[in-house]
Amino acid sequence: MERLAKFFKFKERNTSYKAEIVAGFTTFMTMAYVLVVQPGAIVGFGDTPSMVDINGVLISKEAIVVVCAIVSALITFFMAIYANLPFALSTGMGSNFMFGALLQSGGLSFGSIMAMTLVSGIIFLALSIFGIRDLIVRMIPKNIKIAISSAIGFFIAYLGFKNTGIGTFADGISMGDFTQPAVFLAVLGLVIIAVLTAYKVKGAILVGIVAITLLGIPFGVTSMPAELFKVPSFSEVGNVMFNFDFSHVLSAEGVILMFVAFFGDFFSTLGTVLGVAGKAKMLDEDGNLPGIERPFLVDAVGTCVGACTGNTTITTFVESSAGVEAGGRTGFTSVVVSLCFLVMVFLSPLVLMIPDAATGPALIFVGFLMISGFKDIDFDDFTESFGPFVMIMFTIFTGSIASGISAGIIGYVVIKTLSGKFKEVHPAMYILAIPLIMYFIFG
Repeated sequence: MERLAKFFKFKERNTSYKAEIVAGFTTFMTMAYVLVVQPGAIVGFGDTPSMVDINGVLISKEAIVVVCAIVSALITFFMAIYANLPFALSTGMGSNFMFGALLQSGGLSFGSIMAMTLVSGIIFLALSIFGIRDLIVRMIPKNIKIAISSAIGFFIAYLGFKNTGIGTFADGISMGDFTQPAVFLAVLGLVIIAVLTAYKVKGAILVGIVAITLLGIPFGVTSMPAELFKVPSFSEVGNVMFNFDFSHVLSAEGVILMFVAFFGDFFSTLGTVLGVAGKAKMLDEDGNLPGIERPFLVDAVGTCVGACTGNTTITTFVESSAGVEAGGRTGFTSVVVSLCFLVMVFLSPLVLMIPDAATGPALIFVGFLMISGFKDIDFDDFTESFGPFVMIMFTIFTGSIASGISAGIIGYVVIKTLSGKFKEVHPAMYILAIPLIMYFIFG
């Protein structure tokens, strides 16, 4: 055990096994929804257990759940061992819905989706290996980097409000129905987490999730599964493994889809890595993460491996910040998350019983904690604060981290240029602005 603690640098990062284990469980509990959302995004929500794509291949929800859990476990473990960071990875939200909609409508085959994901991952990997991705990070100004953390904080809180029903966003922004048990329990969960945090109780977020899950049983919010243990059927997993169809990759539609998937993953990962690392106080005085090429490489490898195993883009999850808030500081947190994903291959019914009313309050609270960096933005210079403002507003009102970060960078370049301060902008920022503008046009 001592050797393990030394490997993960417990002493240097002022942590312990207890803190790391609690953090790992907390991160997993807040991102476990991916095992429910991913099969729905790909195959379709509702009771339909499977579908047949345009190439005649049967794609089942059970197969998607199995490969998602296994690959999430493997890549998160890779992050733990190689990067020693408390970051967890799984199939990212965004490209899965984009590709899933095309699959369900008959526009693309499952193999085409995986081929495009693979090419996107290879580009990602090349940028990481040659250090270009790291260069892109370092050329971004300090205020933009600070704003990234705050923008993610607002986005996480938005997810919490949306998932719990405390706020509704279908027909404009409005208040939810507080007479509903789920909404009431979500608010109660937020209060429980806040009070426990005020009393400096470690693992307050995890306690809140468990408490609301249990309280939700008599209220009918938490659905008890018929069985907790289930050996998955691997008979249909072969249909999604190494299923590639490259016929659409070089088409106009394929290029645009890969472009959108790549930049969505790029900036979502960039924002998550810097935002979560900032919350863990791992950034240097310039807002950079030492050794950032390691989590970047893990993320890129994850997307390539994910495509080979039937998963859409694998990315670092913003929910990792929940584990950081619970005390996670090393890769051992990720080891715990990895083991949880692996166990869920056989305990998938247990995941389904955790309601949004339990995970939502955790997301809202973490969002509140992450916006604290907002105070460090330099508001004395309008040309410095305009980009961060645009970033945060776009993130909140478009519900997209990638869109928010892209808009913030474009806003920064435009205001600096048109105000005569173009020399303060790194030359590469002008080049970067071009594909970001294309992202909005074609995305």
